[in-house]
Amino acid sequence: MPRKPRRFRLGALVAVVVCALAAGGFVAYRTVSGGTAERPVTTDEASRLALSRLNLYQASPVGVVLTAAEGGGVEIRVEGVVDYRTRRGVGRYTTTGPGAQPDRGLIVWDTGGLGLAPEPTGDKGEFWDQAEHVPRSGWSPRTYTADPLDSGLQLMVQLGADRPDNPLLLAQSGARWLGPDRIDGRGYDRFAGPRAQGAAPDGGRSPLTYWVDGDGTLRRVTMRLPGLGTPTAVEFRGRDGGAKLPEAPWLTG
Repeated sequence: MPRKPRRFRLGALVAVVVCALAAGGFVAYRTVSGGTAERPVTTDEASRLALSRLNLYQASPVGVVLTAAEGGGVEIRVEGVVDYRTRRGVGRYTTTGPGAQPDRGLIVWDTGGLGLAPEPTGDKGEFWDQAEHVPRSGWSPRTYTADPLDSGLQLMVQLGADRPDNPLLLAQSGARWLGPDRIDGRGYDRFAGPRAQGAAPDGGRSPLTYWVDGDGTLRRVTMRLPGLGTPTAVEFRGRDGGAKLPEAPWLTG
């Protein structure tokens, strides 16, 4: 799988998400907490949103937590690390929910797909060290599907960018301020991303919502999928300088 970072833009990222949801469309989400009316982004807000993906890229490797609802109360949680310079991630997944067989293991992913492997028995080390020692034959690789887990991983690995977006284009493409929020005692602004290219001005909001602080640091992204009341959520935990993404799990050169 490719090693060189690709130059995704925020608008292009929305287009990728919309294509992934094309079979069922996406759910427009217009509720703003506290009764605050949503509005177009200001110049300052557009600038911070435009910087958020560059800041994420520069912080690599970044600790991440992905939560995806698979329907029927089944939830998959991935705790991992993403390096946006190589667009690779590694982590540990757990599956829980009523009627679901509890499951856990190792997971690796990049722009082309993902691989799963059983977690080594009795090995309590870091998941990236565990993944390094799984032989290539021990991984079950596959390309992405439209399932919530796959959609979330595909979105997550594309969020960082090696240069800022164009704030003027973000504002012109329908990015909106949805209201203030607090996460772990810190203040954030909640933004709806730009609409997909070619969408009419009243053609529905982006399925992506971003939480960005006053410095342009991205803390959370959620993505609404058709047929699911709970959005797929990605939390960013800041730089994890001690993480080492393994080489072995990627099965193609």
